[in-house]
Amino acid sequence: MPLPRVLICSKIVWAHDDVQRLLGDIAEIVWVDSPDRKNFLAEFGPGGKYENTVGIYRENESSKIIGTFDKELIDGLPSSVRWIAHNGAGYDPVDVHACKAKGIYLSNTPGAVDDATATTALYLLISTMRQYSVSERSLRELKWKPQGLNARAHDVTGKTLAILGLGGIGTRLAVLAHAFPMRIIYHSRHKNPNAPSFCEYFENVEEMLAQTDVLSVHVPLREDTVGFVGEKMIRALKPGAIIINTARGKVIDEEAMIRALEDGHLAAAGLDVFPNEPEVNPRLLDFPQVTLLPHMGTENQDTQKEMEVRALTNLKDFLTTGKGKDLVIEFKQVSGLNGLENKMKQKL
Repeated sequence: MPLPRVLICSKIVWAHDDVQRLLGDIAEIVWVDSPDRKNFLAEFGPGGKYENTVGIYRENESSKIIGTFDKELIDGLPSSVRWIAHNGAGYDPVDVHACKAKGIYLSNTPGAVDDATATTALYLLISTMRQYSVSERSLRELKWKPQGLNARAHDVTGKTLAILGLGGIGTRLAVLAHAFPMRIIYHSRHKNPNAPSFCEYFENVEEMLAQTDVLSVHVPLREDTVGFVGEKMIRALKPGAIIINTARGKVIDEEAMIRALEDGHLAAAGLDVFPNEPEVNPRLLDFPQVTLLPHMGTENQDTQKEMEVRALTNLKDFLTTGKGKDLVIEFKQVSGLNGLENKMKQKL
């Protein structure tokens, strides 16, 4: 009986040995080399290189060749495909609703990104409160310290950090920031039963924002979270507050944030993500107190290898048990998942 076929779409940067270790004995591994989307989908047809594929590993670099895994691409996949292992915690490049409609399950890599993304948020927090970014730029221009810097900078110790979305990344940031110490408050859809004891839960988000010195956003991007941090939420913050975003650019209403920076309601912002990456709104460059990074959250070899291994492990678990451990939340409420597991065990 032939081994089930899985696709690597399209690069493994750090975990080359792990591909064979995790999948070599249980799957036929095919590396995607299609030059474009049309060829990619055509190769799933009879006699194609990708025919009878059951699982796909995908990472964001593949979108440069075949585009995102949007509805058009998902709808073009054959019925043999049952699992997509996405390399990344945020999975907005994959149309999860199209996957559900097609009967294809989707996993991501939570946990693997927590430390790197949280330390990025911590850097942005420190940089904006102490105004280190503009100070470095001034030094590189041989101008020494910017004028009036001390009037804009603040100590971190004793300030209140509000975390919007206390998942894995938010929790890790809470632990790091508490060491100063900072007071840690948070709002999520539900109180996190695993939150550290020093984290104070606010059911009412506006009550939380009124006490906030720094708001760190950790909200996943979905249709219902586009512009989630909007005018009302920004204006509910204490005057002089700071916003940090390492989630997705589109969860913040960028125009509302810029207005608040212009009129001084926001003292600063620290941004690692933007609505239309790699494009950056040029108006943001006009604010010297804003720290900007080019989506550096997981940009290091240790985290990236861990992410690759975790995505590959989801494929391995799917092949051996019928289900990867990191099934995304939209599928965790789907009935009949146990039936899928049983079917896949029989099929594989």
